[in-house]
Amino acid sequence: MSDATPSDLSAPPSARLAEAVSVWGERGVVDRAIALIGGLSAGDDFLLFVGGTHAKGVLEGAPVLYWPEVWGMRALLTVWDDSAVDAVASGLQNRAWRVREMAARVVAARSLPLAAALAELLTDDVPRVRAAAARALGAVGSAAEAEGIRNLLRDKDIDVRRAAQQGLEALSSRS
Repeated sequence: MSDATPSDLSAPPSARLAEAVSVWGERGVVDRAIALIGGLSAGDDFLLFVGGTHAKGVLEGAPVLYWPEVWGMRALLTVWDDSAVDAVASGLQNRAWRVREMAARVVAARSLPLAAALAELLTDDVPRVRAAAARALGAVGSAAEAEGIRNLLRDKDIDVRRAAQQGLEALSSRS
């Protein structure tokens, strides 16, 4: 492991990740992100690149919770290799809702063929996960998932209803 640190911990994640790529290369960053998603250490230095000032707090003793997994998943929005597909799929079933939500975003951003796993999230207990699943299915789903998304048009949460509408519009525009 190197002793690299980001030049600005408060910089946007994409800027910090660009720096990380200059240190480890794209595949190295993806491998470290996959390690975080799997609950493994990727090194304190890498944690600073993906988590910024929040990661510094974690390294100084703040509760870790699910943040490294979220940051690892979020890194895949910026840096990608197809070797990460299985980690994203596992993230859709993570016990932490923030990881499931971020995994759904990655599925949509990377056009991953994980529609069946996303469809299961349409009934998630957490509104933000349901909303992310509806949007992602709009990006990668087929007519087969439209009914599940349509059911969310009556969700008790307005943001979920909006996301369902967006998902259905995206799905129909791809048909």
